[in-house]
Amino acid sequence: MESKAKLFGHPIHPILIVFPLGLFATAAIFDVMSMVTENSFWTGMAYYLIYAGIIGGLSAALFGFIDYLAIPRGTRAKSIGLLHGVGNVIVVALFIGSCMLRRPSPADPSAMALTLSFTGVVLSLLTGWLGGELVDRLGVGVDNGAHLNAPNSLSGRPASEQAVRVTSRTDQPYQTR
Repeated sequence: MESKAKLFGHPIHPILIVFPLGLFATAAIFDVMSMVTENSFWTGMAYYLIYAGIIGGLSAALFGFIDYLAIPRGTRAKSIGLLHGVGNVIVVALFIGSCMLRRPSPADPSAMALTLSFTGVVLSLLTGWLGGELVDRLGVGVDNGAHLNAPNSLSGRPASEQAVRVTSRTDQPYQTR
């Protein structure tokens, strides 16, 4: 099932998800670094990374929802897509909560702010796996007819087009069908 929201021939949702996942994970790593080094610089940085991750997560969610609406009802993909989407909304909500709790003193987050962040990262591992299930096992967001020798997405040709070797005596060794 092809993605409904594309940019230059590629689905937008998977392009955008790397940003919030990376920003949220890095924020959690910075929180751990702050605990280990007792240097509040890292928790201050985590605060700003979380803000950027929230913006990225909400942007990715918009395009993910567009693709979700195109999945046929009654399919395994529809139910996995719902779990993936709702789970990621919860991830963003956990980080919003962590960010709000950090606001009075970004360099000194409360235990609850840290707990929300760490819980968000753990949940994002599960929702990321569900996203992989959608693409890798269920073919959501994959061009119809995709294969190992499909033409470039910018070519305007369908993914199902295949290059075949021509055995005649022509100057062109390949032709398309």
